[in-house]
Amino acid sequence: MAGEGRGRDRATVVVPAKVNLFLGVGHLRPDGYHEVVTILQSVNVCDTVGVQVIGHLGPGDCPDRVALEFHHDGGHDVPSGGTNLVVRAAERLLEELDIELVGRGDDAEADVATVRLDLHKSIPVAAGMAGGSADAAGTLVALNAVLCSGLDRHRLRDIAADLGSDVPFCITGGTALATGTGTATADVMSRGEFHWVIGMSDTPLATPAVYAAWDRLDHHFHADHGDVLAAVRSGNATLLGESLHNDLQAAAFQLRPELADAVDAFLVEGALGAIVSGSGPTVAALAADADHARALREAMADRFDRIEVSTSPAGGPQLRMG
Repeated sequence: MAGEGRGRDRATVVVPAKVNLFLGVGHLRPDGYHEVVTILQSVNVCDTVGVQVIGHLGPGDCPDRVALEFHHDGGHDVPSGGTNLVVRAAERLLEELDIELVGRGDDAEADVATVRLDLHKSIPVAAGMAGGSADAAGTLVALNAVLCSGLDRHRLRDIAADLGSDVPFCITGGTALATGTGTATADVMSRGEFHWVIGMSDTPLATPAVYAAWDRLDHHFHADHGDVLAAVRSGNATLLGESLHNDLQAAAFQLRPELADAVDAFLVEGALGAIVSGSGPTVAALAADADHARALREAMADRFDRIEVSTSPAGGPQLRMG
């Protein structure tokens, strides 16, 4: 990726969400995180991150000092300011590049460039689809290109690990096996295309609350992810539907009982499989093909605030300069 966008001051990245095809949760670590084993796949529900550098940027040069300006269209549920992963990702990359971050009140100085960050939300907030992580990944990719940093995706994934468990996966997308706290990822070959119906809620479900509920359960889950790996490697949708697994699903059902009803209803309507994605409340149902997905969406439309047909794997962030 070295040299992407050299001499350009604007970039836009379209970055996809994810679903967890398998999520096994282990013990609570001393750092407060759980050990996990998860298989992630990107799906075609996407956010868009725009980055523009205004002022003091010559061809092929990076500014020495910048001020950040953040805008979004996601409503009150989207964190603002320094709590948003878009801003945190920009700050982390600037730190990596040894570029000084200054306050907005100083941006009138001649040697201070403004980095404008614009976020267009389509992935729901706190939905178990890694929306914030996708936004952080898109920011790293876009800002790296605009600043002509030349950092490759491997280095960006290392930086992404400082920001959250799903961010390294969102840098590359596709299909991956993640372990540890979710930041250690290995790409997985996936054959063919899978068709999904994604049921989304306007009411977020906080990940810490779901993990806390899971900790209170008398859980004895020892599921094997081997069948899910075999299914994605072979493109076998029937096997994948039978093998979908999420340890956190029981906790999500406890907090939001209607999710259990929705999963059951998808199966009654003929889905190959249905699962809560991550910590929820999004429910992902696997269809046999595109026509089957459209039929499932129609049958289940009244159960969700928003429902979409999607495909996977969607790949990673798509960069456009200018």
